[in-house]
Amino acid sequence: MRVLIALPLLLGLAACASAPKPSGQLSSYEGLERREGAVRTGLAVRKATQPAGRIVIEPTQVAEGPDTAWMTAAERAALAREADAQLCFELTERYELAPTPEEADARMRAVITRVKPTGRTASAFSAASGFFIPGPIGLRVPGTVGGLSAEAEMTDRAGRQLAAVVWTRDAQPIGTDNPSLSRLGDALQFVEPFADAAAAAATPEGFKSRRIGDDDPCAAFGPRIRPEGFLAKFATGLYVPNLSGARPAAADEGATETR
Repeated sequence: MRVLIALPLLLGLAACASAPKPSGQLSSYEGLERREGAVRTGLAVRKATQPAGRIVIEPTQVAEGPDTAWMTAAERAALAREADAQLCFELTERYELAPTPEEADARMRAVITRVKPTGRTASAFSAASGFFIPGPIGLRVPGTVGGLSAEAEMTDRAGRQLAAVVWTRDAQPIGTDNPSLSRLGDALQFVEPFADAAAAAATPEGFKSRRIGDDDPCAAFGPRIRPEGFLAKFATGLYVPNLSGARPAAADEGATETR
């Protein structure tokens, strides 16, 4: 009963997000505006004012530094691959991909600047507790939840910045963030809302979305929706990267590690 009474207050505390801190990875941070009221997310945006035409998406980079030093090469590759996939999914709903970089009107580049690992043992405990506390709101052990910070910018052919976003989010002990047995569990799940924010920043107001046909330009990453991931979450209470995330690159099949 005490938990139920305190839950609204705890959820309110969980919704607070710290301001994102620029890392210096983008070409410019001028004109970025802090977005207030972003639930659980720190967000600063410079929004595009004109559509960009055809775009090319550069491979996502994982910045070097103390906030990413704990990751293995395979983990860095898996996280970058998921970011590439989600940026492709989101941006192709707005723009056409250029056949070659030379034919692109604009470039989108993203950098992952901070990754906080997910506690695997605590995640197993959290998943088990979900069977005894049913409902959409879950409980996780504080201090072992993961997080992600990332930045992105769209530039024109001359290298002038058209749009930018600085984004950060940490999982909450109380909420809807799914536990995972992967150290990248929370970070991998947060790539999708980051990509959505980056694509929204690159899209001027009033710009209509595009319909994705049968010939999906992002097919190399696998389907946009993977129902097996939802089924795994329903059955185990856990986010399972291999069932929920992007398909590995052909050369990485069988070698990707997301421990």
